[in-house]
Amino acid sequence: MQRLTPKGRISQTQIRVRYAETDAMGIVHHSRYIPWFELGRSDWMREAGLPYSVFEKTGYYLTVTEVQARYYHPAVYDELVTIYTWIEEVKSRGITIGYEVRNEAGQRLVQGITKHVCITHAGKPVRLPPELLAMFRAGIQQDEDLPKTSN
Repeated sequence: MQRLTPKGRISQTQIRVRYAETDAMGIVHHSRYIPWFELGRSDWMREAGLPYSVFEKTGYYLTVTEVQARYYHPAVYDELVTIYTWIEEVKSRGITIGYEVRNEAGQRLVQGITKHVCITHAGKPVRLPPELLAMFRAGIQQDEDLPKTSN
């Protein structure tokens, strides 16, 4: 996975690493970053004015079709981390969302993407509803900068 350049409206979600998220080496297990991506994604949508729980009630889901993650440095127990989330790409039936997780020192821990396709509750792929398409496109067009990293 190539390094991502965050763009548009960027959501920030802070969490403190829980002991249960670490492995025998005392670092966050690689699988735990994926639920963190979900937290960031949910916060991005809520901040954009459409919580995912409300979106689901319209008869659609954004199903995950792909996940990628590139690990740079480990997070450790009790560390405060921030998940930065933005819309990477918008297509008629789906979106790609970008993520970067950093520690309090601003060190990049992981970058990743999730790809999503819009489906009905019956599982049929469909175009994104116009209001959702507009929300995601507006998120890309906003111009925010991510704080500088300290690698």
